Amino acid sequence: MRDKSMKRWSTYEPFFIEFNGYKIADIVVTSHALSRWSERVNRDQGNFDYICNFMWDVLKNNRILPYYENEKEVYLIDDDLAVVSEFMIIQGQTDIIGNPLHKMIIVTFLGRLSEDIQLRDLKAYYSWLRHSRRMTLVKNGRKRK
Repeated sequence: MRDKSMKRWSTYEPFFIEFNGYKIADIVVTSHALSRWSERVNRDQGNFDYICNFMWDVLKNNRILPYYENEKEVYLIDDDLAVVSEFMIIQGQTDIIGNPLHKMIIVTFLGRLSEDIQLRDLKAYYSWLRHSRRMTLVKNGRKRK
């Protein structure tokens, strides 16, 4: 997002958005998030630029909230789309006052709560995933012996 060029000289436009205590100046989408976007969110619009522009618009319009109060990794967009993201400090970049700027790394899109009922309680969903993977590993371990 920071690579977008300005159309006019001498135009000041804030290049960061404050969200949840972070000053976000850049958005990075992982390849895993891109694949999850095309599987679970929108099959038609599945490229990095579209997702970055979508996330930038969501941040500008305050359409994103933490999933849980104390959770700093899982967020809800429009009370429906669950997103896992991390924040990292951009080295050598500060705002006018000198505070560090951050980049938002979109790790994955979990899906829409309206379509996948299991996402309504993430703690139970993650424990179910761990249990199912563990049982798969146990079954595969038994087959090898």
